[in-house]
Amino acid sequence: MWVGIFCEVTEFALMFAVYFVARAHHPEVFAAGPARLSLLAGTGYTLMLLTSGWCVAHAVHAMRASRQQACLRWLTGALLFGLGYPLIKLIEVRWNLAHGLDGSAGIFVVTYYYLTFNHLIHVFWGLLGLGWVMLRTGTGSYSADDHIGLEAFACYWHTTDIIWLMIFPLFYLLP
Repeated sequence: MWVGIFCEVTEFALMFAVYFVARAHHPEVFAAGPARLSLLAGTGYTLMLLTSGWCVAHAVHAMRASRQQACLRWLTGALLFGLGYPLIKLIEVRWNLAHGLDGSAGIFVVTYYYLTFNHLIHVFWGLLGLGWVMLRTGTGSYSADDHIGLEAFACYWHTTDIIWLMIFPLFYLLP
């Protein structure tokens, strides 16, 4: 898992480098960019992912306390909040396209889609992983003494959260 997380962080570091190079070459476009996006959507993503991560942290805590059913309930909450991310993305993309924010809208929008769609892919992988740890939790495969798979998933999910916490201000807040 740590190799996978390292690869993910490396991949996003390269994408952030692309962002900063583009921003350095087009500062006026990037300064005006956040006003073109929906701050409500960006805030919604942030709340969904952080709440989902909070649920995952509680799930790990419950498993450590040998409370498998509580762990499964926390994981269900994590799944519901995690699914909020692609739902908001669908609504936001429709809104963006209706407002002319497509691939021809300039370097800011292209960079925005580049980073956020890559992040969405990682969220989907995380949701698949979440389904897997929910299945394993539901079948009793984890215990207080042996739940390394759950902890590995939690590390991945929190990494995805941290990456979003870097994307959010770059696109939605910073002028």
